[in-house]
Amino acid sequence: MMLLETLFKSILAVHTPVCVKMLPEEVVLLCSLYLMYRISNKKKRKRWWIRNYLLQRENLMSDLRMTDGSFINFTRMSKRDFEHLLEIIGPSIVKRETNIRQPVSPQTRLAITLRYLATGDSYSSLSYTFRVSKQLISKIIPHVCQELINSLSGYVKVPSSEQEWKQISREFEIRWNFPHCIGAIDGKHVLIVAPNNSGSEYYNYKNQFSIVLLAIADGNYNFIYANCGAKGRSSDSGIFQKTPFYNALLENSLKLPRPEPITQGGPKMPFIIVGDSAFALTENIMKPYPGIHEHGNKKRIFNYRLSRARRIIENVFGILCVVFRVFTKPIPLKPANCELVVIACVYLHNFLRRNSVSRSIYTPPQTFDFEDSEGNLLEGSWRRELGSLPMTDLQRWGRPASQSAFCIREQFADYFTSPEGSVPWQNNIA
Repeated sequence: MMLLETLFKSILAVHTPVCVKMLPEEVVLLCSLYLMYRISNKKKRKRWWIRNYLLQRENLMSDLRMTDGSFINFTRMSKRDFEHLLEIIGPSIVKRETNIRQPVSPQTRLAITLRYLATGDSYSSLSYTFRVSKQLISKIIPHVCQELINSLSGYVKVPSSEQEWKQISREFEIRWNFPHCIGAIDGKHVLIVAPNNSGSEYYNYKNQFSIVLLAIADGNYNFIYANCGAKGRSSDSGIFQKTPFYNALLENSLKLPRPEPITQGGPKMPFIIVGDSAFALTENIMKPYPGIHEHGNKKRIFNYRLSRARRIIENVFGILCVVFRVFTKPIPLKPANCELVVIACVYLHNFLRRNSVSRSIYTPPQTFDFEDSEGNLLEGSWRRELGSLPMTDLQRWGRPASQSAFCIREQFADYFTSPEGSVPWQNNIA
């Protein structure tokens, strides 16, 4: 285009040699092309800088603060939790005021993000609710999610000492009668809208587009580890083996407690993580015996006891989907932003369970599965509200295991059928 402009200026200077050599029709064509170029690159003048209805954006949050019940339903947390969260991340999401316009306040930015996570509403719907443009909302949500992850990093962390691991083990033993258990692991496919030009990279075995969320929970329904971002096409068997947690487990750098006897005089048993058949059986990861076993068989009893402990992570995923409805339908964002949304929900889950007050609002009594005095399973309220979990399970595979891993599982099965390790109702149920 620089050459075109030079020629046009030459035409204006009729005495130049360039103009003399050109035919009249060529001059007209050149002038036409140059004028079309100038017109197409001329910026369209804006009719307005900001629409009038977008100027009344602060009234919504002020009205909601008048009634705590409406505020909780709108943001999925109490006013006190919202203010505390705003204090934590407010300085990192505030924008500088200019002479041209007022920036969107930090509280509105946080409220927009929480509302999106709570409902999964479209940007257009959020735009009319908060009186903020769709274009700005598309920037606000990923930014606030990233700052939530950065600011709440201390709420989701892997134990760093033997004492912390043993504390989790005591929680599992008291709550679910499973000694030496330091976590429950599971993975889910989080549905997303097919990314542009991605081919089959995110296409999973259920014929859906997804990314994988892999998580470990402690005995108190809190996340201690979460990894998100593996593409749906990835082999489920290898997703966990590619995580930093698995590498640290192989390198013995997690500072797990050394094997100890469960009963006096018994064999030394390692501390383990319970999972389902999607994971390989190792010395530190226990999964159920395959197949169907007779009533009262020790393998059946082991599977029953393991499923009781593994129910922790299933309930955590369930409450995550009930409270944050963004998971109930495919997330229509870029994969990188989908990861931010998923991990932000994980961190908010732990944040809202940090004390008894916020916990009672976020997960009121009977939210999770529980057992009566006879060991009968009573479903938590999240199952009745949600029906079925919108997240898809990892594909289950049969994988070879070491002889020592088989031996450890047998020792746990023997313990669960012994007088010291049995629970009163297990023979009636298993």
